Amino acid sequence: MASSMTFQRSAPSSSSSSFIRRWTNDVFLSFRGQDTRDNFTAHLCNALRQKGLLTYMDDKLRGGEEISPALFKAINDSKIAIVVLSENYASSAWCLNELKEILECKEKYQQIVLPVFYKIDPSDVRHQKESFGKALAKHESRSKENTVESWKTALQKVANLSGYHLDEGYF
Repeated sequence: MASSMTFQRSAPSSSSSSFIRRWTNDVFLSFRGQDTRDNFTAHLCNALRQKGLLTYMDDKLRGGEEISPALFKAINDSKIAIVVLSENYASSAWCLNELKEILECKEKYQQIVLPVFYKIDPSDVRHQKESFGKALAKHESRSKENTVESWKTALQKVANLSGYHLDEGYF
């Protein structure tokens, strides 16, 4: 694929004008590093890159670069977001904020969002059970209530999308 994909859609206003959205990346990978960086996500990233897809993984951050603005820019500049939901995904406020931004881009730009449920049950994400419930309870004790509620909503939304359930290494 070309290094800058072009996406054209009607502007949200009632006028018939349209704009061109230029994508810097084909794919943005959202994942909990301690769970999947050195195994599933690394292999997925390599496979996507071998197919010629410009894939953003946080290994592209340069030293000294602020993480949040760089990642949010990468999310906004990606045509597709693959969210690898794993056991410890919800324990990271960082991952949950990424997820919120991804879902906002889905609404604003019709970004394609593909969830991968990596060795977890999608219903645990949807209903915040097991490790997701425990992680959110910890966040509630130290975060603003509206922040945790928005994370819960984001998890429900992503769990309701059609995705892939990877259990014990097989799709």
